[in-house]
Amino acid sequence: MANATACARVIVEELISRGVRDVVLAPGARSAPLAYECFEADRIGLLRLHVRVDERTAGFLGLGLAKGYGAPVAVLTTSGTATANLHPAVLEAWHAHVPLIVITASRPRAVINTGANQSADQDQLFGRQVRGFAALSDEVLDHRTWRFEIARIMTAATGSRTRMPGPVQLNVEFSEPLTPAEFAWPPPAPELVITSLDAAAEPTTLSEGIQTVIVAGDCRPDLGGSIADLAAEAAVPLFAEPSSNARRGEAAVSTYRLLLSSTLSEEIERVVVFGRPTLSRPVTQLLSRDDVELVVVSAYADWIDPGRAASLVTDAVKLPESSDRGWFQAWREADDAVRGRLDALLAEQPYFTGPALAAAVWGALDADDALFAGSSSPIRDLDLAPITSASPLVYANRGLSGIDGSVSSAAGVALALERPTHALIGDLTALHDATGLVIGREEPQPDLRLVVANDDGGSIFATLEQGLPAHMGAFERLFGTPVGLQFEALAAAAGIGYRCVQTADELAEALAEPPVGLELVEAVIDRANRRTLDREITALAATL
Repeated sequence: MANATACARVIVEELISRGVRDVVLAPGARSAPLAYECFEADRIGLLRLHVRVDERTAGFLGLGLAKGYGAPVAVLTTSGTATANLHPAVLEAWHAHVPLIVITASRPRAVINTGANQSADQDQLFGRQVRGFAALSDEVLDHRTWRFEIARIMTAATGSRTRMPGPVQLNVEFSEPLTPAEFAWPPPAPELVITSLDAAAEPTTLSEGIQTVIVAGDCRPDLGGSIADLAAEAAVPLFAEPSSNARRGEAAVSTYRLLLSSTLSEEIERVVVFGRPTLSRPVTQLLSRDDVELVVVSAYADWIDPGRAASLVTDAVKLPESSDRGWFQAWREADDAVRGRLDALLAEQPYFTGPALAAAVWGALDADDALFAGSSSPIRDLDLAPITSASPLVYANRGLSGIDGSVSSAAGVALALERPTHALIGDLTALHDATGLVIGREEPQPDLRLVVANDDGGSIFATLEQGLPAHMGAFERLFGTPVGLQFEALAAAAGIGYRCVQTADELAEALAEPPVGLELVEAVIDRANRRTLDREITALAATL
């Protein structure tokens, strides 16, 4: 039979017809029919194929590509344990509304649960963490069913009819032969056109005379500019996380998370939320306050409301210009004052610190650059960086905020955008995805510079309850986890460029030119006093 080839060709053709332009492949025998078809489509320019030797890396590369494109990307694996390695990327895609098409090749159903080699029941493998599931089999040459299921699963992934985009699973049973073979096409199926829900909506006009702030969390990059413009036009303070891409303009408050401990915070009467804010407890507490009107602006059916306090969920808002310019000016003046204190505090530190590193990276990039921000300390340090006139385009995995797969996601962003890209990540984050540094010589190569904040361990825990002096006896082993990784040796093993920096001046020199290919810059920072520094930073607004 040649049904495996026919089924694979239908799948690839349908994916291409519905907008998929990149496919990530982790090699294996069972997925070979799809691999051959993707190879041929890549050869003639219908899509771009990326091959990675590790399935987890492949999943996060696909995630980064989909983020960069703002469009579906497919990831293809063979059967067995290979499929389970996609689960972390699937979870992140679910919570971040990323249309990741996970195609898991499988052995025929007849051998499942028989003890046959590399056979597993892969139906609904990811449970409720996918927006849709479909199972296909090549046992019967049924291209109409194949095309119908692909169309249905792609519609679920994009959320065009549900407003809930996200990952989907397509499990495909392939039988031998698994190499290309000739086959006869049956009559073509009629073209299926699927319309989208009308996303256009009139903005909801909010009432006047209420002291309002805007909180912008992680969201689609194209929304950042409009959020910043909305805040500036209405003259309301803007609390924008780096991956909101709204951290710009005259309304943006660079030290907002510190100022939320000041008396100014008590005067807030309404919060308008965009995206997914996840970086600080002060913001979470603000969104949960009983005395604050909470307005959530979201195009998704599963909007963000961790405190279950929203009084309005809407697609768009119109804010009246603030009638209290004095209040707006008070936030600006407070930000300037705390900004000066923060810059002075960082400048007087005897060692290169995480916040100083983040500020230096942020200041070295402009609107032509892209930046992937690693979870844990790096993105929170970026959240304290000064507001600049031309900030880079920022991406981050903030769906579940894991540190795994960050190297691969950053590479995906770089490949999708085709522009110079930097990533600011921690040493443990880099270690989690060391296989992301391994890219085959024949694969598309990202222009990506990884700036690794190497403090030999997990410094963020020092700022949390686990870092209290009472727990120091167990801290290093359980949370600090120093491993002494030699990044120069790791870079050499992967065959990529390497440079070590220990000061802001050395970093500026390393970032002066755009990256060419994959590069690693190790920034040596100190975490011995991280808890003390964090407490000093937090207290900067206490005396306003």
